Amino acid sequence: MWPEWWDWELEFSSHVEMRMIDRDFTEINLRVMYDRAKNYRQDYMAGRWVIETKHRRQNWEIIVEPDFDEQKVVIITAYKV
Repeated sequence: MWPEWWDWELEFSSHVEMRMIDRDFTEINLRVMYDRAKNYRQDYMAGRWVIETKHRRQNWEIIVEPDFDEQKVVIITAYKV
């Protein structure tokens, strides 16, 4: 069900690090949301994926971009739906 890159190391973009304060979540929260993902789908931007999850009983989406050269998943942003 999950793609080959699912278990790769997570890397956090500077954008998501700035949004952590604005949107009231931490790196730990983000890792838990990623681990508890319910589904994923392709994003409108090529090479990116939308991870569907929950945080504090609300629906959230995490935008990720797998880096196949480094075998890392770069978290671009996360937001409440």
